[in-house]
Formats: sequence, C-alpha cells, structure tokens
Amino acid sequence: MKKILFQLAAAISFFSRIPLWRIMDIPVEHYSRIIFFWPLTGWITGGITAAAWFCFSIFFPPMLAIILALVVRLLLAGGFHEDGLGDFFDGFGGGRTKEDILRIMKDSQVGSYALIGMIAYYLLLVNTLVSIPKQIVFAVILVADPFSKLLTALMMNFLPYARTQTESKSKTLYDKLTFSRLLASCLFGLILLIILLKPLFWFACLFPIVLVLFLFFYVRKRIGGYTGDICGATALLCELGFYLSICLISRNFI
Repeated sequence: MKKILFQLAAAISFFSRIPLWRIMDIPVEHYSRIIFFWPLTGWITGGITAAAWFCFSIFFPPMLAIILALVVRLLLAGGFHEDGLGDFFDGFGGGRTKEDILRIMKDSQVGSYALIGMIAYYLLLVNTLVSIPKQIVFAVILVADPFSKLLTALMMNFLPYARTQTESKSKTLYDKLTFSRLLASCLFGLILLIILLKPLFWFACLFPIVLVLFLFFYVRKRIGGYTGDICGATALLCELGFYLSICLISRNFI
C-alpha cells in the first residue's frame, strides 16, 4: 500500500504542479511506475477544469468561461502536455529523418509548425467546447481528461521508447503495465464515461481510438517509438477528438 501511495503521489507531482514533493519524500524509483495512475490524475485535472468552467459560467459568457477554465488547467498542469504538442508539430512537421525529428523535438525554440499548430488547436478546442450543450459540458470535460490519458497510456504500453534513458527529458523510462494494472488503468479511464454520459455519447470514443491507432503506427514508422512529447500531444489530440465527437453527436442525434 505504501508503494502504491508513493506511485500515486509521484504521478500527481509529475503530471501537475500540485507540490506533493514538498510534504513527502517520494523515492525516485516510483516515477518509473506512474503511467498506471495517469488516467487517475485526469480525474484531478479534469475535475478542477470542469469546476472552474462551472464557476466561471455563472458570471461570464460561454466562450470566456471556457477560455478561463483552460487557463486554470494550464496553470494546474504547467503547460506540460501543450509543450509536448508544440514539439510534436515542430518535430514531425520539420523533420525528415528520425534523427531530425528527435533533435527538433528536444530543441527548446518554438518553430513555425508549433506556433501554427497550437493556434489551430486552441481555436478548435475553444469553439468545440462552446458548441457543446451547456448542460453536459461539466461531465464531458470530466470524462475527456482521464479517457484521453488512458488511450495515451495504452499507446505507451505497446510502443518502445524512441530515445535512450540519458536522452530523455525526464531521465525516466516508464515500466510497462502488467495485465492487472492494465485493467485497473482502463477502469480509471472509462468509469466516469459510463457513469456520467448517456450511452449515445459513448460512441464519441470511436474517433479518439482511431486517432490513437493512427498515431501509434505513424510514430512507430517515423521514429520507431514514443517520446514524452508524443505522449503529451496524443493526450491533447485524443481529448480534442472526443470533444469534436460529442459536438457532432449532440448537434445531429439529440
């Protein structure tokens, strides 16, 4: 139980700016097993984002409430996944060989692909969330975060790491999930979907699943595996794909 608590604390500290490391000494070895808890940390980031949206929506127009809620998430997670998405756009947009892609993704400078890609991403994200019926926005935000992180964790579990440990930004290689941990991680990622959304909206999972499968084969072909930047990008793109699907279903089938 103590090991599990350390791993959960390591996951929360790694994937958010909640400073648990200030109040407890987390052994370094537990950071290699945090992928199991990634969907569960989505309950925290998704829950706080949804709560922020609810509070802001009382006082502000829909678009402003969405933007402010996303700002809260950026502050909570420190732009961790957004940094990966920008690097992903730069690396795969500007690199031709594996070496080029890995080098560009590790470069701290922001290129034109990252800038254009992030603008397009946030325009799509904000306008999609505004287009979702207000009565389900809270539940959709709460569901999308852990579900997208589950898909990313599954991709990581079946792909090798594309760099060496010394080349990793975090200097950590993550352990693969055992079968029991894989099932538990799926539970963390799916239970809120089953509880909070009507069965019709479960079909919104199909597009993110297709998207993660595409990314799986695409990055395996281009660089032979995943990196931390690819994981962050996959989580955000799958989340956006889920929102787009919810918007499509609510506008055409409700």
